[in-house]
Amino acid sequence: MLDSRAEINPVTHPDSGIFYRGMRHVSRLELLLWDHPANVLSSTERGEMGVHVSHLSNQDGTVHLERSSILTATSFLQQISFTSYAEAPLGVPIRLLFDTDFRDIFEVRGYQRPHRGRTVRSLTPDGLEVVYHGLDDCSRCTMVRISGPVDAIDEESMGLSLQLEPKQPTRLCLVLDFALQSGVDHDGPEEAFDSGMSATIDRFRDARRRSASVHSDNPAFNGWITRSYSDVHLLSSHLEHGLYPYAGVPWFSCPFGRDGLITARQLLLFEPRLARGVLGFLAQQQARHLDPASDAEPGKILHESRLGEMAALKEVPFAQYYGSVDATPLFLILASDYLQRTADQAFIAELKPSLDAAMAWIRQAESREKDGFLRYSRAAQGGLRNQGWKDSDDAVHHADGRLAEGSIALCEVQAYSYGARLAMAAIQRQWGNRAEADQLLAEAAMLRRRFEKAFWCEEIGTYALAIDGAGQPCCVRSSNAGHCLWTGIASPEAASSIARQLLGPSFFNGWGIRTLDEREARYNPMSYHNGSVWPHDNALIAMGLARYGYSGEAMRVLTGVFDTARSMPLSRLPELFCGFPRQPDEGPTHYPVACSPQAWASGTAFGLLEAITGMRMGRDPETGRVNVLFRNPVLPEHINLLEIQGLRLGDEEIDLQLHRGEHDTGVLVKRRTSGVDVVIQK
Repeated sequence: MLDSRAEINPVTHPDSGIFYRGMRHVSRLELLLWDHPANVLSSTERGEMGVHVSHLSNQDGTVHLERSSILTATSFLQQISFTSYAEAPLGVPIRLLFDTDFRDIFEVRGYQRPHRGRTVRSLTPDGLEVVYHGLDDCSRCTMVRISGPVDAIDEESMGLSLQLEPKQPTRLCLVLDFALQSGVDHDGPEEAFDSGMSATIDRFRDARRRSASVHSDNPAFNGWITRSYSDVHLLSSHLEHGLYPYAGVPWFSCPFGRDGLITARQLLLFEPRLARGVLGFLAQQQARHLDPASDAEPGKILHESRLGEMAALKEVPFAQYYGSVDATPLFLILASDYLQRTADQAFIAELKPSLDAAMAWIRQAESREKDGFLRYSRAAQGGLRNQGWKDSDDAVHHADGRLAEGSIALCEVQAYSYGARLAMAAIQRQWGNRAEADQLLAEAAMLRRRFEKAFWCEEIGTYALAIDGAGQPCCVRSSNAGHCLWTGIASPEAASSIARQLLGPSFFNGWGIRTLDEREARYNPMSYHNGSVWPHDNALIAMGLARYGYSGEAMRVLTGVFDTARSMPLSRLPELFCGFPRQPDEGPTHYPVACSPQAWASGTAFGLLEAITGMRMGRDPETGRVNVLFRNPVLPEHINLLEIQGLRLGDEEIDLQLHRGEHDTGVLVKRRTSGVDVVIQK
């Protein structure tokens, strides 16, 4: 993470750094001119290119610096363009301060370690090499190189002098390479920067070409969409099975099951490649054996995968950790939705063993419980106490504030289990297995009845947050109940009550729906899960509201979240923000350690678009034609025209325009291939 100077200052930001494979490879990076830091003129990110740009000056404003920074898979690259506006040639003394502490990301977050490996620093002909010999018998290396003649170099700094002619730009390139071994050959700094910049631009342009585009007549909305899409791809890595969106910067820059599944689902309509990559990777990583040390059981889907030293040494249980009760049903839901969106029968057929194993795990886990609900309890030492999406220690509690104990059945997890059965029934029908499909539908109907009876809390007008190990409901008003609308497990009467409640003043703070109603004992607008606002939570709730016909309520959610994005730097939604009520002439209150960018926060814009347009795309299994369905589409007041271009399914493609009228929203087909039909339902 860089500051506005495009630097890393350990004094002002001790948690910042450049992390590679779970370890901090750079803990200090500062550039001094005449032994002083440069002044910041402006700092931004070019949203479509993945490039950070800072404009700086020296103390008296005679030298301008334009500093461009990019990250590749194995390096950090900077180009600094110096321009002097002095009347005569000017010599500029420069000193680069650098350090690497090779601390595991969990150490940076506060974990204490009694022992560490050893670090060896050595000078090279063109820079500095630092090697950390870890306790896991792995050597990690950072190499620092800079273009231009270096006058002085030691283990923590480099010095050089630039001679600047008036108004003639001079380029300096800095390259930091990260590896698991030393002595790797590299291009020169200038060549490395140029090739890295070219590859980065090509990557983002290729991503844009291969997905549908969204454009409106509102420039601020377009900026939010562009930023959101670029951030998802900034966080996405090319793994063996395709793109995988890592969860968030800085703490969660690695594969997370739940985060990847929800992010891919939010973007499914516009960028189905993400879903394919996520499904393929998680199928490969699916648990095959029982391992209490990692909360693994055969058929479970991964919670997270870490590559750092502490994970390798099992000082933390997160190298391959399965402590997530909801990733497995979400895996099945995404698989079915992906099949509907893409008609990619061959890929889903490849996943059949994993899909069957996931469904078998759900059934087996439910069969172990007296009430037949899908529950979790921690087995791994040091693992997560709570294993739903609200996984902080105090997130699941009773109305009086007591923490829920024992095995926990979350309301939204039962909704996901219900949705998983509907999903697998749809897949089984595609495979021609009607008996199995009917069995799954019967199980879903039975689960829905049992859920309504066990979870509905008449006294608070919503579903219980959870049922604890003693069978006692946590009668708490939480946003979790909104997820029950997303999969359709909620009764129509319950959905009506929940919709009114979530959009009421004690839940909806003007920017979004809080995670917890302000009337609850543990409500705290500054907490992680007990009163804050999470954008992705709002997107799933809005999709649920739209499912039950509450498009106006879904529109209010989009409007609040869009206003939040406009108030945030770079129009970038963070992981979460504080739940304080909206006040005139004030923006939302930031949560101090929220990840930003964060994948499912970036995906929120697309989930909300799906909610308000009621849009679906898929191939009719009987006719083979592609159907694009709009169910009660609406547009917010700040948008009159919304264009969606390049929606593809196989060889079929369509461009659409939604336009807001006085009483409804119309859909205009601007271009389509011959095999596409458009259906509008009111």
